[in-house]
Amino acid sequence: MQIIVDIGNTDAVFGLYNQTHWQHIWRTPARHDESAESYEARLRLWLLEANLPLSSVHLTVLSSVVPTLTPTMRSMLGELFGFEPIVVGPGIYPLLPLEILRPHEIGADLVANALAAYTRYQRNCVVVDFGTALTFTTVSGEGKIIGVAIAPGLKTAIRSLFANTAQLPEVPIEVPESALGTSTTHAIQAGVVLGYEGLVRSLLDRIRAELDGDCLAVATGGLSGRIPSLRDAFTDIVPSLTLDGVRLIGETVTESTK
Repeated sequence: MQIIVDIGNTDAVFGLYNQTHWQHIWRTPARHDESAESYEARLRLWLLEANLPLSSVHLTVLSSVVPTLTPTMRSMLGELFGFEPIVVGPGIYPLLPLEILRPHEIGADLVANALAAYTRYQRNCVVVDFGTALTFTTVSGEGKIIGVAIAPGLKTAIRSLFANTAQLPEVPIEVPESALGTSTTHAIQAGVVLGYEGLVRSLLDRIRAELDGDCLAVATGGLSGRIPSLRDAFTDIVPSLTLDGVRLIGETVTESTK
């Protein structure tokens, strides 16, 4: 068994992989003020509910874009399982079958997305990750990360309106019936949710144009299914793609050290 951890700006996602598929995926808020003991108690409970002893876990891999949480989670995993996790970062990127653009700047989650897409498709592909940020990571069929585009995520955009205006409420991410909002809630949903459909399609068109049209698109992230009208824009929607990439990084590092 493998425990794969992906810490994002909103959630920490824990995946339990059993050599063929994801047996469990757990999600919890990524809180900067939460202790290692708190995360450990939660993970112990999840494993207990899954009827899995700690001794069944032989590999742990940690990816994080929250520097303040990385040592907390690294310490927790090491103490709980009795061995150090593999931590995704620039020091291990040379072991990967990727040519990585600015390795000390790019987020670990984007590297994971690129590796998962390259391994799965072996051709030009853009991964659209619907998370706290909306990211577009393009990897070539030869394994080169060609470039990245980043925009605020859906929830981030809505919360920004709520936080920075006096009268606009925070609204749920739902597709309105019309672009002509007849209430404040529907107006925000029209502007953000329907607006993001146009944003995604426009960026995909521009990326494909720069690659002479040869580029698949795959969606991932916790909000990847929240705009149903975008489904035809993607070859696949794979919510676990980032975890898949983190797992592949861990397996590649493990093989290289044998």
